[in-house]
This record gives sequence, structure tokens and C-alpha cells, in this order.
Amino acid sequence: MPMRAAELIAPFRITKGRKFALSDIAPDDTLGLDIEKEEAKLHIAAGVEKLSEMQEKLYAQDRWSVLLIFQAMDAAGKDGAIKHVMSGVNPQGCQVTSFKQPSALELDHDYMWRCLTHLPERGRIGIFNRSYYEEVLVARVHEAVLARQKLPPQLVGKHIFAERHEDIANFERYLARNGTLILKFFLHVSKKEQKRRFIERLDEAEKNWKFSGADIAERQHWKAYMRAYEDMIRATAAPHAPWFVVPSDNKWFARLVIVAAIVEAMGTLDLAFPTLSKSERAGLLKARAALMRENHDR
Repeated sequence: MPMRAAELIAPFRITKGRKFALSDIAPDDTLGLDIEKEEAKLHIAAGVEKLSEMQEKLYAQDRWSVLLIFQAMDAAGKDGAIKHVMSGVNPQGCQVTSFKQPSALELDHDYMWRCLTHLPERGRIGIFNRSYYEEVLVARVHEAVLARQKLPPQLVGKHIFAERHEDIANFERYLARNGTLILKFFLHVSKKEQKRRFIERLDEAEKNWKFSGADIAERQHWKAYMRAYEDMIRATAAPHAPWFVVPSDNKWFARLVIVAAIVEAMGTLDLAFPTLSKSERAGLLKARAALMRENHDR
């Protein structure tokens, strides 16, 4: 890393959100790092290698689970960050779930249900590309989204989103108390940079598939989304479930911060390969001896 992981992530790690303001963190911040993209790739690759080693121990130890949540405006770089940061992780020990518009079946359950069914089991890393946090973001900005959830009218009061913040915070505390390491990333991109990336998607044929007319429609609600994100982080940031507000105008810097945050947090779990008892080791020796006695001429 171009600096110690703790120094790299400290300015962006939010554990007490009461006084947090999005304006405190600039989307184009790079902490003054003056390195080339190729050098940044080398540092990211080193972090990914370390993460791969940790993931192998996580899987073998089978005690902790890791939940990584990514939230962002369109074109902030969630997909790319997930792809690059998790590129060295064994697919057997990792699962990525992207949450799109809820299905009819999902709308017939409470808003957390579809996410609960994808929580990572012990020994695995679960990645949520969007999550239950959409229910205090999109559902807050667009009244029609909340209306489609078919809630009893008397439960849809003026404090519904504060109540959801409270429920989510309590749920994450429950997960943490049961052995889930929770890290939440808000990829903080500026409106100006989003515009540049949208135009790039429109101008480059191989990127046309990434663009949707809905992206422009959502852009018109920028201020409302920023208020929703700010309130969300204020209400749900906690030491056991921190938010990382990651400056994302520079993709290389965002990926550097993300991999550093994951490696630093997993380093606190005391991960190790299981040790065998004397009787288990003796069993292995017997198995080895049996293999060595085999007659391969048969």
C-alpha cells in the first residue's frame, strides 16, 4: 500500500454518524496520493492477494462470515470495484447478489426478506450489490415504490424511514453478535463525474449496454438521494457495522480504499487454519501409511 491501511481508510470510516455530513468528504479526494494508475494497480493486486489468503483461512476456520454491502448512485463504479477487489477470491467461498427491482413474490414479504435469504454462511464472504438499504433510498425518493409494498396504511406514517433505520441498525447488531463481520461501502461520486461517465457510455459502442434511460431520470433526483444517503449513514453507522464513504471520482483510489478496508477488518478476526488433535493427526498418519502400502501393480 502507498500508505498504511489504517491511515488510508481512517478519513472515510464512519462509526458514529450523528454529526456526519456528506460534504465532509470530497468525491475527488485522493489524500494527496500522487501515483500513476499502473502503480495503484500493483498496490490493489497486493491487497487482493492478501485478501485471498485471509479468505482461505476464513473458509477453513468456518466460524466467521463476512458481509460486504455496496451502495451508490448509478455509474459510481460498484460493479468494477467488486470485480477488481474480489478477483483473487476463491468462488467457492464467495457469493455476489445483485438486488434489482423486487419481484411479485418479494413484494409479498417484508422488505428484508429477499436479503435474508442471501446472507453468507459461516466461512464465506457475501457481497450485496445494493441491499435492504434501497428501502430507505429509492423507496424514500419515489413514493410509488413504497406504495407497491402493500403495507397496511396505518403503518405508513411520517416516521417510516426513521423506523426502518432503527430496524436495520438493530438487525446489523444482531448479525454482528452472531459472528458476521459487516462492512458497508457508499461509493461517493460527484454529479459532474457521473455525467462524464454517462456520456462515455453513450459515445463508446462497447459501453452502450450499460446505459439506461432510467439513469437520467434518477439523476434528476440527485439532491433527494444525497439527503437520503446522508440520513442513512447517520442513523446506521456503528463500530460493528461501519460505513466507508469512499471518494469514487477516481476509480483506482476507490478500489484501493475498499481493498484496504476489507483486509484491515478481516485482520482483526484472528483467522487461522484449524489445528488437529493428537488423535486426528494419528489418523492422518495411518491414512498416509495405508496409501504408501498400496500395490499399484494391481
